[in-house]
This record gives sequence, C-alpha cells and structure tokens, in this order.
Amino acid sequence: MQTQLADFIKDTPEGREADEILRNCVHCGFCTATCPTYQLLGDELDGPRGRIYLIKTMLEGQEVSARTQLHLDRCLSCRACETLCPSGVRYGRLADIGRGIIEEKVGRPWRQRLQRLALRKLLAYPRRFGPLLAVARRMRPLLPAAWRGKIPIRAPAAAWPSRPQARKMLILEGCVQPVMAPSINAAAANVLDRLGIGLIRPEGGGCCGALSYHLAAHEEGKDFMRRNIDAWWPYIEAGAEAIVITASGCGVMVKEYGQILKHDLVYAEKAERVSALAKDIGEVVASGDWEKLRPPSTRRIAFQSPCTLQHGQRLNGLVEGLLRSLGFELIPVANPHLCCGSAGTYSILQPKLSQELLAAKLKALEAGEPDLIATANIGCLAHLQSQAKVLVRHWVELLIS
Repeated sequence: MQTQLADFIKDTPEGREADEILRNCVHCGFCTATCPTYQLLGDELDGPRGRIYLIKTMLEGQEVSARTQLHLDRCLSCRACETLCPSGVRYGRLADIGRGIIEEKVGRPWRQRLQRLALRKLLAYPRRFGPLLAVARRMRPLLPAAWRGKIPIRAPAAAWPSRPQARKMLILEGCVQPVMAPSINAAAANVLDRLGIGLIRPEGGGCCGALSYHLAAHEEGKDFMRRNIDAWWPYIEAGAEAIVITASGCGVMVKEYGQILKHDLVYAEKAERVSALAKDIGEVVASGDWEKLRPPSTRRIAFQSPCTLQHGQRLNGLVEGLLRSLGFELIPVANPHLCCGSAGTYSILQPKLSQELLAAKLKALEAGEPDLIATANIGCLAHLQSQAKVLVRHWVELLIS
C-alpha cells in the first residue's frame, strides 16, 4: 500500500512505524473473514481492512470525525486478523497508534472522557479497586440477577509456598487479577513449586500498562511499564530466569515492552531484556517436568483460548496440549478463534457488541456439556462467568485441585 504521510506525523518514530506497517498491507481482505465485529455488523469500516484505510487517511492529513473514532473504538484488538494475514501486517500496533492520534484530533464528549478516566484510575490500582469490589460483593445478594453475574465471587486462594528453591522467577502481580482472583497466582506459585521453581513477588510492580495504553493514554501506560521494569530489574540482575505472567492479556503487553519503549533512551535496553524474559505460565509449565503435576482429578473441559494467547502471543494449542497430556478431556469448541467480547475494558465501553460476542462464545463452549470452562486470562474469566451455566476457572488452578 502506498502512503504519503502528513508533515505532522511522517518524521516521528510512530509515523515511521505506522508507514512501515501500512506499506505491508496489500488490501487483500483475508482479515475480514476472521474479524468478530465485521461478522456482527457487516460494515467494511468495522473490519481490519476498513480500519486500516481510516487510519491511513488520518495519517495522510485528511479530516477525521467522531464516526471514524467509533469504528476504531469498536475494534476488540483481538488480533485474529494478524493470525490470518499473509503479509504479516501488525494491525494491533497500527490500531494503538491510530487511537492515540485520533484521541488528540477528535476528543470525546465529557461522559466518555469521565468513564475512561474512571476506568484508568480505578481498575489499574488494586488499593482503589479492591474496596469497591468488596462493597459490591457484600451487596451482591440484593442486586438484580443481571447485575449479580457481573460481580465475581472470591475464590479461596491456596497458601503461597514457602520452601526455598534454587531456581527463581518473577511474577507479574497485575492490577485487577489479585483483587478479583488471587487464587490464580497462588495456584501458579504452587504448580511451579512442584517443578522446583520459586516465584518472587517484587514490591513496587503492578499493572502491566495495557489498560491505559489501549485507552489511548500512552504516556500513562508507559509509566506503568517503567515502574514494573524498575521493580523487576534488581532481580533480573541477580539471575531471575523469567517473568511469569498468568493473564495472557498482560503477557502480550509485557512481551511488547521492548517495542513500545525502544525510543526511550533510559529504558530501551531494559525493556528489550524484560520482553525477552516474559513467559506465559503455560510456556513455563510446558518446558518443565510436568509429569510431576498429575492433578488429583480430571474433568471434561471446554477450553476458551483467549485472543491474547492464541493471536497476541501466538501460543495457540499450547495449553490445550498440556491439559490433554495431564489427563483432562477437552471437548471440541466451534469457532475457537473468535473473541468472547471481554477485550479489556471493551465489555464496559461497548456492552451491546460485547454481549453478542459473549452469547455466541458461551453457546460454543457449553454445546458439549462440559463440567467446567477453563481459560487463561482474568478478563475472559470474569466475562464468561457472568453468564456461564458452569464454573469458569483459570486452567492453572485445575492442577492443584
């Protein structure tokens, strides 16, 4: 695709990156076949090819409007299009660049600005989000059924293992997950303990930065990234083998720290090192002696592979193969490549589309009458559990129960 970027962007780092991405696109349209929002809405501008065109015209200096912004807002950033693209177009990165620029050019009504600010300032901070969730949980029995499902019940967390291990890895604590489901990281710690690996929880870390970054608050997102790097760096210098991440959405972001911070003179090299060390919990378990992990019981499972695991990290099939090897029965799921509609804050900001995607995903997951649904991302877990007829759990929890 030929481009003629406008003066305001063409000589900037983001402009050069966007130009390279755009030039790789041959406008073949293969991506539309796998785009969830295009399938729902049938509008070319609500598919990857149309959104690429909108971003291109904006970067070339043409006028953009709130309508343009809406088409970008409707994108889930699921990256299913990237998996299918024969030209290797990094659509997710282009979408982030486009959203950041259109946020400055168009702005938003005050209600949208307030909603997005509240999401960034509450969800990314466990000490703020935790008390609010605790109050919501106490009120849960009094709420209408439609609201009760949106408030997750706290699952009991196993004790964190205390015996010393020669091998050491770090864990991303995250922001929402330790409040909503502390049982997940505790389960990961116990599983890795059986593999002879000790997990370290560095002080000072927190949100991976994805929440802010994908809401077009790029500098705020980068600040979260730098804070994590500062928290992890002493342990990396001391020989920590990896940074373990149990939320696949966070995993994508940490693995892209090097790309996002490559022009930061202070953090570029450290960010590249951090990205190289970042591992999804599935990668760590699969590379160890997982025969030691035979669970006490196995069940029929419908596995929902999050978009961030299969399209973002390109680890499709990893967890499924591991679970089968450990004795679990995985039932077939139709259209496993399609998004469940969670997509970070998408389920809040685009509720109608999100609920349509959720209904379709649950229909596929529950068709085989599984004992439970397993997933690999806290956002997907909470979203699915809000309407699911069976229990939804992170797959790593199944290895200790």
